[in-house]
Amino acid sequence: MRGWLKLLTLVQTMVTAGTLCASAAAADVTLRLIGAHSVPSGTMHDGVEFGGISGIDRLADGRFVAISDDRGGERGAPRFYRMALDVDARGVHGVRILGHTFMQRPEGQGFAADQRTVDPEDIRVAPNGHLYWSSEGIWSLIPSRRQQPFVREMRPDGSHVREFSLPPAYRLVDNATTGGRDNKLLEALALSPDGATLYVANEDALIQDGPVATQDRGSRLRVTALDTASGRVTGQYAYDLPPIPAMGLSRIPASSDNGLTALLGWSDNSFIAVERAYVPGAGNTIRLVHTSIRPGLTTDVQTVERLADAAVVPMTRELLLELPQVFQGVHMDNIEGISWGPTLDNGHRTLVLVADNNFSQRQRNLFLVFEVQDKSAASSPSVR
Repeated sequence: MRGWLKLLTLVQTMVTAGTLCASAAAADVTLRLIGAHSVPSGTMHDGVEFGGISGIDRLADGRFVAISDDRGGERGAPRFYRMALDVDARGVHGVRILGHTFMQRPEGQGFAADQRTVDPEDIRVAPNGHLYWSSEGIWSLIPSRRQQPFVREMRPDGSHVREFSLPPAYRLVDNATTGGRDNKLLEALALSPDGATLYVANEDALIQDGPVATQDRGSRLRVTALDTASGRVTGQYAYDLPPIPAMGLSRIPASSDNGLTALLGWSDNSFIAVERAYVPGAGNTIRLVHTSIRPGLTTDVQTVERLADAAVVPMTRELLLELPQVFQGVHMDNIEGISWGPTLDNGHRTLVLVADNNFSQRQRNLFLVFEVQDKSAASSPSVR
Protein backbone atom coordinates (compact mmCIF):
# COMPACT_ATOMS: atom_id res chain seq x y z
CA MET A 1 0.00 0.00 0.00
CA ARG A 2 1.38 3.37 -0.98
CA GLY A 3 1.10 6.85 0.36
CA TRP A 4 1.59 8.30 3.79
CA LEU A 5 -1.51 9.25 5.74
CA LYS A 6 -1.02 12.36 7.73
CA LEU A 7 -2.46 12.01 11.21
CA LEU A 8 -4.18 14.77 13.07
CA THR A 9 -1.56 16.92 14.77
CA LEU A 10 -2.24 17.20 18.47
CA VAL A 11 -1.85 20.60 20.08
CA GLN A 12 -1.59 20.33 23.84
CA THR A 13 0.83 21.50 26.48
CA MET A 14 3.05 19.50 28.75
CA VAL A 15 1.64 19.46 32.27
CA THR A 16 4.46 17.91 34.26
CA ALA A 17 8.18 17.73 33.65
CA GLY A 18 9.25 14.30 32.53
CA THR A 19 5.76 13.33 31.36
CA LEU A 20 5.38 12.68 27.66
CA CYS A 21 2.39 14.82 26.73
CA ALA A 22 0.06 14.15 23.82
CA SER A 23 1.54 16.84 21.59
CA ALA A 24 5.05 15.45 21.99
CA ALA A 25 3.92 11.86 21.49
CA ALA A 26 1.73 12.19 18.45
CA ALA A 27 2.61 15.36 16.57
CA ASP A 28 4.17 14.75 13.16
CA VAL A 29 3.31 11.07 13.23
CA THR A 30 2.24 9.36 10.01
CA LEU A 31 1.11 5.82 9.30
CA ARG A 32 1.50 3.78 6.15
CA LEU A 33 -0.47 0.61 5.65
CA ILE A 34 2.21 -1.92 4.78
CA GLY A 35 -0.23 -4.70 4.04
CA ALA A 36 -2.84 -7.16 5.23
CA HIS A 37 -3.01 -10.92 5.60
CA SER A 38 -5.90 -13.23 6.40
CA VAL A 39 -5.95 -16.68 7.96
CA PRO A 40 -9.09 -18.36 6.58
CA SER A 41 -11.92 -19.14 8.98
CA GLY A 42 -12.03 -22.85 9.71
CA THR A 43 -8.23 -23.22 9.73
CA MET A 44 -7.29 -26.08 12.06
CA HIS A 45 -4.13 -26.30 14.17
CA ASP A 46 -3.33 -29.47 16.12
CA GLY A 47 -6.98 -30.48 16.00
CA VAL A 48 -8.36 -27.14 17.26
CA GLU A 49 -9.93 -24.43 15.11
CA PHE A 50 -7.96 -21.20 14.93
CA GLY A 51 -9.99 -18.04 15.40
CA GLY A 52 -11.67 -15.61 17.74
CA ILE A 53 -8.47 -13.59 18.11
CA SER A 54 -9.34 -10.74 20.45
CA GLY A 55 -5.92 -9.62 21.70
CA ILE A 56 -2.30 -9.73 20.56
CA ASP A 57 1.10 -8.74 21.95
CA ARG A 58 4.75 -9.15 20.96
CA LEU A 59 7.16 -11.38 22.85
CA ALA A 60 10.76 -10.49 23.57
CA ASP A 61 11.95 -12.91 20.86
CA GLY A 62 9.87 -11.15 18.17
CA ARG A 63 7.08 -13.69 18.00
CA PHE A 64 3.55 -12.91 19.12
CA VAL A 65 0.96 -14.24 21.54
CA ALA A 66 -2.67 -13.95 20.50
CA ILE A 67 -5.61 -14.81 22.73
CA SER A 68 -8.80 -16.45 21.47
CA ASP A 69 -12.15 -15.43 22.90
CA ASP A 70 -13.42 -19.00 22.68
CA ARG A 71 -15.31 -19.22 25.95
CA GLY A 72 -15.46 -23.00 25.98
CA GLY A 73 -18.34 -24.88 24.42
CA GLU A 74 -17.64 -23.29 21.04
CA ARG A 75 -14.53 -24.69 19.34
CA GLY A 76 -12.56 -25.90 22.35
CA ALA A 77 -11.12 -24.88 25.69
CA PRO A 78 -9.99 -21.25 26.25
CA ARG A 79 -6.49 -20.81 24.82
CA PHE A 80 -3.85 -18.52 23.41
CA TYR A 81 -1.57 -18.94 20.42
CA ARG A 82 2.05 -18.31 19.60
CA MET A 83 2.47 -16.84 16.15
CA ALA A 84 5.05 -15.42 13.76
CA LEU A 85 4.45 -12.60 11.29
CA ASP A 86 6.62 -12.24 8.21
CA VAL A 87 6.73 -8.47 7.73
CA ASP A 88 9.02 -6.02 5.97
CA ALA A 89 8.59 -2.57 4.44
CA ARG A 90 7.12 -4.10 1.27
CA GLY A 91 4.27 -5.99 2.91
CA VAL A 92 2.95 -8.75 5.13
CA HIS A 93 4.16 -11.99 3.56
CA GLY A 94 2.62 -14.50 5.91
CA VAL A 95 1.28 -15.42 9.33
CA ARG A 96 2.34 -18.72 10.93
CA ILE A 97 0.60 -20.45 13.82
CA LEU A 98 3.37 -21.95 15.96
CA GLY A 99 1.31 -23.53 18.73
CA HIS A 100 -1.49 -23.05 21.22
CA THR A 101 -1.66 -23.25 25.02
CA PHE A 102 -4.73 -23.77 27.19
CA MET A 103 -5.19 -21.37 30.09
CA GLN A 104 -5.60 -22.89 33.55
CA ARG A 105 -7.80 -22.18 36.53
CA PRO A 106 -6.29 -21.01 39.83
CA GLU A 107 -6.74 -24.57 41.15
CA GLY A 108 -4.53 -25.92 38.36
CA GLN A 109 -7.10 -27.54 36.09
CA GLY A 110 -7.83 -26.40 32.57
CA PHE A 111 -11.04 -24.60 31.68
CA ALA A 112 -13.85 -26.75 30.31
CA ALA A 113 -14.01 -27.35 26.58
CA ASP A 114 -17.74 -28.10 26.57
CA GLN A 115 -19.22 -25.20 28.55
CA ARG A 116 -18.81 -21.44 28.83
CA THR A 117 -16.80 -20.53 31.90
CA VAL A 118 -14.66 -17.57 30.85
CA ASP A 119 -14.54 -14.98 28.05
CA PRO A 120 -10.89 -14.13 27.20
CA GLU A 121 -10.49 -10.73 25.57
CA ASP A 122 -6.97 -9.30 25.78
CA ILE A 123 -3.40 -10.31 26.56
CA ARG A 124 -0.18 -8.46 27.42
CA VAL A 125 3.39 -9.64 27.94
CA ALA A 126 4.87 -8.82 31.35
CA PRO A 127 8.54 -7.80 31.64
CA ASN A 128 9.34 -11.13 33.32
CA GLY A 129 7.85 -13.12 30.44
CA HIS A 130 4.58 -13.90 32.21
CA LEU A 131 1.28 -12.98 30.55
CA TYR A 132 -1.55 -10.76 31.77
CA TRP A 133 -5.03 -11.56 30.45
CA SER A 134 -8.59 -10.36 30.91
CA SER A 135 -12.01 -12.00 30.85
CA GLU A 136 -15.37 -10.26 30.36
CA GLY A 137 -17.05 -12.89 32.47
CA ILE A 138 -20.17 -14.87 31.61
CA TRP A 139 -23.62 -13.48 32.34
CA SER A 140 -26.43 -15.80 33.42
CA LEU A 141 -29.81 -15.27 35.05
CA ILE A 142 -28.84 -18.18 37.30
CA PRO A 143 -26.37 -16.78 39.87
CA SER A 144 -24.51 -20.08 40.27
CA ARG A 145 -23.70 -20.06 36.54
CA ARG A 146 -22.58 -16.44 36.51
CA GLN A 147 -18.82 -16.00 36.02
CA GLN A 148 -17.36 -12.65 37.09
CA PRO A 149 -14.87 -10.68 34.98
CA PHE A 150 -11.23 -10.65 36.00
CA VAL A 151 -7.64 -9.69 35.18
CA ARG A 152 -5.07 -12.42 35.88
CA GLU A 153 -1.42 -13.20 35.46
CA MET A 154 -0.28 -16.56 34.10
CA ARG A 155 2.96 -18.28 33.15
CA PRO A 156 3.80 -19.03 29.51
CA ASP A 157 2.55 -22.60 30.06
CA GLY A 158 -0.90 -21.25 30.97
CA SER A 159 -0.64 -21.92 34.70
CA HIS A 160 -2.21 -19.38 37.06
CA VAL A 161 -0.06 -16.95 39.05
CA ARG A 162 -2.47 -14.43 40.61
CA GLU A 163 -5.59 -12.33 40.14
CA PHE A 164 -5.66 -8.53 40.32
CA SER A 165 -8.06 -6.63 42.57
CA LEU A 166 -10.86 -4.96 40.58
CA PRO A 167 -13.41 -2.33 41.59
CA PRO A 168 -16.80 -3.90 42.46
CA ALA A 169 -18.45 -1.65 39.85
CA TYR A 170 -17.31 -4.11 37.15
CA ARG A 171 -19.22 -7.03 38.62
CA LEU A 172 -22.09 -8.66 36.76
CA VAL A 173 -25.11 -8.05 38.98
CA ASP A 174 -28.46 -8.12 37.18
CA ASN A 175 -27.65 -6.91 33.65
CA ALA A 176 -30.37 -4.28 34.07
CA THR A 177 -29.94 -1.72 36.84
CA THR A 178 -26.30 -1.75 37.93
CA GLY A 179 -22.92 -3.37 37.27
CA GLY A 180 -21.44 -4.63 34.04
CA ARG A 181 -23.36 -5.32 30.85
CA ASP A 182 -23.29 -8.74 29.27
CA ASN A 183 -20.43 -8.97 26.75
CA LYS A 184 -19.48 -5.30 27.30
CA LEU A 185 -16.84 -5.56 30.00
CA LEU A 186 -13.06 -5.97 30.25
CA GLU A 187 -12.15 -5.84 26.57
CA ALA A 188 -8.90 -3.85 26.65
CA LEU A 189 -5.56 -4.22 28.45
CA ALA A 190 -2.53 -1.94 28.16
CA LEU A 191 0.82 -2.13 29.91
CA SER A 192 2.86 1.00 30.57
CA PRO A 193 6.29 0.89 28.89
CA ASP A 194 7.99 0.77 32.32
CA GLY A 195 5.90 -2.29 33.21
CA ALA A 196 4.71 -0.74 36.48
CA THR A 197 1.05 -0.21 35.59
CA LEU A 198 -1.51 -2.37 33.84
CA TYR A 199 -4.61 -0.61 32.54
CA VAL A 200 -7.95 -2.31 31.93
CA ALA A 201 -11.05 -0.82 30.31
CA ASN A 202 -14.63 -1.87 29.69
CA GLU A 203 -15.91 -1.95 26.12
CA ASP A 204 -19.08 0.09 26.67
CA ALA A 205 -20.63 1.90 29.63
CA LEU A 206 -21.38 0.14 32.89
CA ILE A 207 -25.13 0.20 33.54
CA GLN A 208 -24.87 2.80 36.34
CA ASP A 209 -22.66 4.97 34.12
CA GLY A 210 -25.31 5.52 31.47
CA PRO A 211 -26.60 4.01 28.21
CA VAL A 212 -24.47 2.35 25.56
CA ALA A 213 -23.37 4.34 22.53
CA THR A 214 -26.00 5.16 19.91
CA GLN A 215 -26.02 7.15 16.69
CA ASP A 216 -26.99 10.24 18.66
CA ARG A 217 -24.97 9.87 21.83
CA GLY A 218 -21.71 8.35 22.98
CA SER A 219 -21.03 6.60 26.26
CA ARG A 220 -18.58 6.98 29.11
CA LEU A 221 -16.21 4.16 30.08
CA ARG A 222 -13.79 3.50 32.95
CA VAL A 223 -10.07 2.91 32.46
CA THR A 224 -8.61 1.43 35.65
CA ALA A 225 -4.93 1.52 36.58
CA LEU A 226 -3.53 -1.54 38.37
CA ASP A 227 -0.16 -1.62 40.11
CA THR A 228 1.67 -4.67 38.73
CA ALA A 229 3.68 -5.13 41.94
CA SER A 230 0.81 -5.20 44.41
CA GLY A 231 -2.07 -6.03 42.07
CA ARG A 232 -4.14 -3.18 43.51
CA VAL A 233 -6.04 -0.31 41.90
CA THR A 234 -4.10 2.96 41.83
CA GLY A 235 -6.47 5.10 39.77
CA GLN A 236 -9.48 5.15 37.48
CA TYR A 237 -10.32 7.53 34.66
CA ALA A 238 -13.27 8.28 32.38
CA TYR A 239 -12.98 7.72 28.63
CA ASP A 240 -15.62 9.28 26.39
CA LEU A 241 -16.59 6.94 23.56
CA PRO A 242 -18.22 8.86 20.67
CA PRO A 243 -21.54 8.07 19.00
CA ILE A 244 -21.75 5.30 16.42
CA PRO A 245 -20.72 6.67 13.01
CA ALA A 246 -23.68 6.70 10.61
CA MET A 247 -21.55 5.30 7.73
CA GLY A 248 -23.58 7.22 5.16
CA LEU A 249 -26.98 6.14 6.52
CA SER A 250 -29.58 8.61 7.76
CA ARG A 251 -30.61 6.18 10.51
CA ILE A 252 -28.79 3.08 11.60
CA PRO A 253 -30.24 -0.18 12.98
CA ALA A 254 -30.72 -0.46 16.73
CA SER A 255 -28.35 -3.45 16.78
CA SER A 256 -25.43 -1.22 15.75
CA ASP A 257 -22.71 -0.60 18.30
CA ASN A 258 -19.47 1.14 19.12
CA GLY A 259 -16.90 -0.06 21.62
CA LEU A 260 -13.41 0.38 22.98
CA THR A 261 -11.83 -2.92 21.98
CA ALA A 262 -8.12 -2.39 22.66
CA LEU A 263 -5.54 -0.11 24.30
CA LEU A 264 -1.81 0.00 23.63
CA GLY A 265 0.66 1.80 25.88
CA TRP A 266 2.40 4.70 24.10
CA SER A 267 3.98 6.36 27.13
CA ASP A 268 3.43 5.75 30.82
CA ASN A 269 0.30 7.96 30.68
CA SER A 270 -0.85 7.77 27.07
CA PHE A 271 -2.22 5.15 24.71
CA ILE A 272 -3.46 4.25 21.28
CA ALA A 273 -7.10 3.21 21.64
CA VAL A 274 -9.00 1.12 19.12
CA GLU A 275 -12.65 2.07 18.72
CA ARG A 276 -14.59 -0.44 16.67
CA ALA A 277 -18.04 0.46 15.35
CA TYR A 278 -20.36 -1.92 13.53
CA VAL A 279 -23.53 -1.12 11.60
CA PRO A 280 -25.47 -4.04 10.06
CA GLY A 281 -25.57 -3.69 6.31
CA ALA A 282 -22.76 -1.11 6.29
CA GLY A 283 -19.91 -2.88 8.07
CA ASN A 284 -17.14 -1.71 10.37
CA THR A 285 -15.50 1.64 10.99
CA ILE A 286 -12.25 1.46 12.96
CA ARG A 287 -10.79 4.50 14.68
CA LEU A 288 -7.28 4.74 16.09
CA VAL A 289 -7.26 7.35 18.83
CA HIS A 290 -4.49 8.91 20.87
CA THR A 291 -5.68 9.24 24.47
CA SER A 292 -3.87 10.33 27.60
CA ILE A 293 -4.19 10.71 31.36
CA ARG A 294 -2.95 14.17 32.32
CA PRO A 295 -1.55 14.08 35.85
CA GLY A 296 -3.25 16.68 38.01
CA LEU A 297 -5.94 17.37 35.42
CA THR A 298 -7.70 14.12 34.50
CA THR A 299 -10.18 13.22 37.23
CA ASP A 300 -9.66 10.06 39.26
CA VAL A 301 -13.21 8.66 39.24
CA GLN A 302 -12.79 5.79 41.71
CA THR A 303 -15.32 7.36 44.08
CA VAL A 304 -17.74 8.57 41.39
CA GLU A 305 -20.72 6.20 41.46
CA ARG A 306 -22.36 7.28 38.19
CA LEU A 307 -20.36 8.73 35.31
CA ALA A 308 -22.97 9.61 32.69
CA ASP A 309 -23.49 13.25 33.65
CA ALA A 310 -20.79 13.62 36.29
CA ALA A 311 -18.66 16.77 36.23
CA VAL A 312 -15.33 15.07 35.61
CA VAL A 313 -12.38 15.74 33.32
CA PRO A 314 -12.05 12.66 31.08
CA MET A 315 -8.97 11.34 29.34
CA THR A 316 -7.99 13.31 26.26
CA ARG A 317 -9.17 11.89 22.97
CA GLU A 318 -7.66 12.85 19.61
CA LEU A 319 -8.46 10.98 16.41
CA LEU A 320 -5.35 9.65 14.72
CA LEU A 321 -6.72 7.64 11.84
CA GLU A 322 -10.13 6.45 10.69
CA LEU A 323 -10.41 3.23 8.73
CA PRO A 324 -13.72 3.02 6.86
CA GLN A 325 -15.25 -0.25 5.69
CA VAL A 326 -12.91 -0.28 2.68
CA PHE A 327 -9.49 1.25 3.27
CA GLN A 328 -6.90 1.22 0.48
CA GLY A 329 -8.55 -1.84 -0.98
CA VAL A 330 -8.76 -3.75 2.31
CA HIS A 331 -12.19 -4.57 3.72
CA MET A 332 -12.22 -3.84 7.44
CA ASP A 333 -13.44 -6.41 9.92
CA ASN A 334 -13.98 -6.80 13.66
CA ILE A 335 -10.67 -5.27 14.88
CA GLU A 336 -10.15 -6.15 18.55
CA GLY A 337 -6.38 -6.34 19.12
CA ILE A 338 -3.38 -4.05 18.74
CA SER A 339 0.34 -4.53 19.37
CA TRP A 340 3.67 -3.00 18.56
CA GLY A 341 5.27 -4.96 15.74
CA PRO A 342 8.83 -5.41 14.50
CA THR A 343 11.19 -2.54 13.74
CA LEU A 344 11.82 -2.18 10.02
CA ASP A 345 15.26 -1.88 8.45
CA ASN A 346 14.79 1.89 8.19
CA GLY A 347 14.39 2.09 11.97
CA HIS A 348 10.64 2.74 11.93
CA ARG A 349 8.40 0.78 14.25
CA THR A 350 5.25 -0.98 13.15
CA LEU A 351 1.75 -1.43 14.55
CA VAL A 352 -0.17 -4.70 14.22
CA LEU A 353 -3.99 -4.84 14.30
CA VAL A 354 -5.96 -8.10 14.36
CA ALA A 355 -9.64 -8.90 13.79
CA ASP A 356 -11.77 -11.42 15.67
CA ASN A 357 -13.62 -13.56 13.11
CA ASN A 358 -16.14 -14.83 15.70
CA PHE A 359 -15.53 -18.31 14.21
CA SER A 360 -17.74 -17.23 11.31
CA GLN A 361 -17.23 -18.02 7.64
CA ARG A 362 -18.53 -14.52 6.90
CA GLN A 363 -15.60 -12.92 8.76
CA ARG A 364 -11.82 -13.20 8.63
CA ASN A 365 -8.84 -13.59 10.90
CA LEU A 366 -7.44 -10.35 9.49
CA PHE A 367 -3.99 -8.96 10.34
CA LEU A 368 -3.08 -5.37 9.39
CA VAL A 369 0.42 -3.89 9.73
CA PHE A 370 1.24 -0.17 9.65
CA GLU A 371 4.61 1.53 9.46
CA VAL A 372 4.94 4.31 12.05
CA GLN A 373 7.00 7.36 11.14
CA ASP A 374 7.65 9.90 13.86
CA LYS A 375 9.57 12.95 12.65
CA SER A 376 10.58 13.91 16.19
CA ALA A 377 13.14 11.42 17.51
CA ALA A 378 12.68 12.74 21.03
CA SER A 379 8.97 11.92 20.93
CA SER A 380 9.18 8.41 19.55
CA PRO A 381 6.75 6.08 21.31
CA SER A 382 8.23 4.12 24.18
CA VAL A 383 8.12 0.41 23.43
CA ARG A 384 9.23 -2.51 25.54
